[in-house]
Amino acid sequence: MQHDPNDVSSVRADMTKLSRRQLLDYGLKAGAMSLVAGSAKAQHAAHDHARMSHTADMSPTMGMVPETPVPAMDQPLLEPEVRRSVNGLLSTTLRVGYAYRQIGGVRLYVRSYEGGSPGPTLRMKPGETLRIKMINDLPPNRDGMPADISHPHQFNNTNFHFHGAHTSPSGISDNVMRSMAPGRSYNIEITLPADHTRGTYWYHPHHHGSADIQISSGMIGAVVIEGDFADVPEIATARERLMVLTQVVYDAHGMVENFETLFPETATRFLAINGQRRPMIDMRPGEVQRWRILNAAYQDDMLLDLEKHDLHAIAYDGIQLGAMQPLKQVLIAPGQRADILVKAGGPGTYAFNAAPYDQGHPSPVGPLGRVVVSGAPIDMKLPRALPPAPLATIKDSEITNRRKVTLSATAPEADAAGHWQEFEFFVDGKKFDPGRIDQRVKLGAVEEWTIVNTHEHDDHVFHIHTNPFQVVSVNGKALAVPEWRDSVIVERKGGQVVFRSRFIDFTGVYMLHCHMMNHEEMGMMQTVEVYKP
Repeated sequence: MQHDPNDVSSVRADMTKLSRRQLLDYGLKAGAMSLVAGSAKAQHAAHDHARMSHTADMSPTMGMVPETPVPAMDQPLLEPEVRRSVNGLLSTTLRVGYAYRQIGGVRLYVRSYEGGSPGPTLRMKPGETLRIKMINDLPPNRDGMPADISHPHQFNNTNFHFHGAHTSPSGISDNVMRSMAPGRSYNIEITLPADHTRGTYWYHPHHHGSADIQISSGMIGAVVIEGDFADVPEIATARERLMVLTQVVYDAHGMVENFETLFPETATRFLAINGQRRPMIDMRPGEVQRWRILNAAYQDDMLLDLEKHDLHAIAYDGIQLGAMQPLKQVLIAPGQRADILVKAGGPGTYAFNAAPYDQGHPSPVGPLGRVVVSGAPIDMKLPRALPPAPLATIKDSEITNRRKVTLSATAPEADAAGHWQEFEFFVDGKKFDPGRIDQRVKLGAVEEWTIVNTHEHDDHVFHIHTNPFQVVSVNGKALAVPEWRDSVIVERKGGQVVFRSRFIDFTGVYMLHCHMMNHEEMGMMQTVEVYKP
């Protein structure tokens, strides 16, 4: 059989048939030949290098493809992709993975849903089912479980929370006790009751240890439960704009990989709407638009101000108001939503800003967007009246139990100089323990809770899953009209909020916590178990 001289295995087979003397001669001849060949190759290589140095592309880009510059700001407002339900089912896939983002002249490499921020907007109706295949394409975690579970950890574990939804907290529904590890896929199925409130909701990760890092990276998305104000023509015919507000934060590499990037509390670089820095919102003179505003920030309140315009609130936290509220400014905390009607004034450009606000530390301030009013005038009206609010007021006679929950924290003496590990955040004097049940409530109970914030430094944002609540008083002052919410600001230095809630429809374990996610991640969370007696 003839052997291919380039086949190493053939040469070795021939050599096994040679004598010791023949092998020695063969080796000497081969060595000489290799020296000659090596010298020739070296001469050719030097020659080729000199020739190629004039022709090869060894530019400073080092082979990287130049990117077309992305405008840093002032571009028209864009809205996320919309995914809608069909025949009672919204079936979709959400992939979690790293992606490059260009925002505000900065190139980031951060965790995302479907490669964008925000993720897709999900639109469905009461009584329908949301079915998601969640694919966690993040890389493996590099760290183990810390001794203190309220030290941020394992940033690539995730899960899914339908914020504000009145739905089951168990099984594969809105269950934030699930852990979705990297490199795996998980099924989620959430069915809304037929009488669910209609409005603006959202989704985000809620895995203790990693939720803050992931939300601050932009892992957020809106959910619209359709049909609210369908019978109010002034609202139904208005142009609808979704505005997802975020704090943009990153390290020297354009990433969010360490908790030190998020804490100190003044770490925010700038603010964004729908992943854009200072976008342009177009309106015509006299036009009325409906703005669905979601504060998906990881940490801070925002005091919204539109130059020379009033902001007319029609819903909070996905629950319709019974009367419109004309406001000069709107304070919106992390996790909260505010549905606003805006009637444009005369032609011109108006600043839409986050105004200064003290929440114990300064809230981030600066431009959110610019409203440009131009074109032919259009005569649109604001509604004179709204339909009755969808949820009945909770009366004194309904109350079956009362309880008190206290938010507190410790800090180093030199607060501004402290490392995050010197701070601790508590509910009722305890840090979060997923194996401990903190509040047990009977199914069907109607309770009045008093939330107290003894923390000297910071306001907190109280949020509870599954059931909305009706705020009846703030700091000892009764509200003229009690307000339905799922998140509420509790002011520092002894601030108090009293609310009432119906614990109906669903049993299971879920969370109450501060929605300033730095604080939740560092221990300010409790478990609530609703049980059937």
